[in-house]
Amino acid sequence: MTKLFSVTDLSQNMSNGPLGYFIPSYADFLCQQGYSENSAHLQLRFLSDMNQWLQQQQLQATDLSENTIHQYMRSRHQRFRPRRDDAAILSRFVCLLHAQGLLPNEDPRPPDNPHQQIENDFARYLSEERGLAVATRTNYLPFIRRFLSTQFGDNPARFGDLKADDVIRFIRHQAAHLSPKYAGLMGTALRSFFRYLRHQGDIITDLASCIPTIANWQYSALPKFLQPDQVQLVLKQCDRRTAKGRRDYAIFLLLARLGLRACEIVSLTLDDIHWQAGEIRIVGKGNRSAMLPLPADVGRAIAVYLRKDRPICSTRRVFIRMRAPLRGFANSEAISTIVARALKKAGIDSPYTGAHLFRHTLATQMLRQGAALSDIALILRHSSINTTAIYAKVDLTALEALAQPWSGGVK
Repeated sequence: MTKLFSVTDLSQNMSNGPLGYFIPSYADFLCQQGYSENSAHLQLRFLSDMNQWLQQQQLQATDLSENTIHQYMRSRHQRFRPRRDDAAILSRFVCLLHAQGLLPNEDPRPPDNPHQQIENDFARYLSEERGLAVATRTNYLPFIRRFLSTQFGDNPARFGDLKADDVIRFIRHQAAHLSPKYAGLMGTALRSFFRYLRHQGDIITDLASCIPTIANWQYSALPKFLQPDQVQLVLKQCDRRTAKGRRDYAIFLLLARLGLRACEIVSLTLDDIHWQAGEIRIVGKGNRSAMLPLPADVGRAIAVYLRKDRPICSTRRVFIRMRAPLRGFANSEAISTIVARALKKAGIDSPYTGAHLFRHTLATQMLRQGAALSDIALILRHSSINTTAIYAKVDLTALEALAQPWSGGVK
């Protein structure tokens, strides 16, 4: 923190005024979260300016409200060119004050639109009463938002006026622009939503039963996968002379050797790795946990990253962002982005670039090496063997023996 206060005028402006007592805590926070000295100075200069403005307005730190912040930002942008991270700095500072109890919590902001509260209540129902995972709620809500917007526009929702024809018309229109998989997900989300409305007493008609089923043949497509040499090519793209390269190399080994899902890598913690036993605990779908053997090369890669590169921070997540603030990845999309960039760098042209590509690849390789479907299901932690059965389609050599002769074809 001493380095951050090395500029004389900055120190004086920060030591006095309404925010003088709070800014050192924010400076400590910047150090702990790994912000560069230059970035920290910019943020502290911002707060120093706000400190002076509050003093000129004869306001105290306890007067920091949404309205006060809006007034300050308008004043600042008249004096300085707006910067992209101005709002982020303010948000971090105010959140820190709330977390430390230095500012009272304000009443929650009113919804941005008349349907926001409906979405919030439905999300809470899915979480607290049905116990659905965050990913499921995240997948459901966009469909509910689109239905409310299409059906009611900017007007308050009148669920009592809904008819089956309204629901079917919406689904037919939306399904024309969606893949069978996502059209089916839309139907599932809407059924859940209408059951919720009936549970709440907002509707008396069972609208969930009128939602048509979207045809999506379970085994109509082959799983997409990489060849073994392509997997090695991706691993070679990780520059293991750098901190980022060593981190990404460990991530790719977890994907390639254990077939982990992106969300499982995001949520992996230091406590999940049992070094003495050579095992790793994976928390998968539905919060189900399983112990898997930790291959030697995977363990070495993780150990190298932890010893050399993982920064000291408060989170117990194994994999940490390279840029401040120092914390775990926000969601699965971060892992899929790392995969997509590596595939592009390796020159691999694949229609599918997500992390799940490695999961399919592992299953395919195991099958080709003679593993039984039950063994693959155990490694991938499938709750049903039917989920694993799709990989039987890629064993073309075994399928040739089962193929029936076709009179219209050539042997």
